[in-house]
Amino acid sequence: MESIEALTQFFGWCAVINMSFLILATFFVTFMRGLVVNLHTKMFALSEEDILRAYFQYLAQYKIAALVLSVVPYVSLKMMS
Repeated sequence: MESIEALTQFFGWCAVINMSFLILATFFVTFMRGLVVNLHTKMFALSEEDILRAYFQYLAQYKIAALVLSVVPYVSLKMMS
């Protein structure tokens, strides 16, 4: 079994990578909406409203998954050590 320090470091880096990806995706959806919506509208033949709803669901679900699967274990391990 890995040491608590190694697991803490692992989950810490997982949290950094996941939160960075979440911030990057949020940036693209928020500030480059026109470009991203046009691209996905053409790729998937969906309406703009459906695309925006899908973006919101994606960001919300990814945020919850990142928090539960990487940030919470990191904080828990930090509290244990």
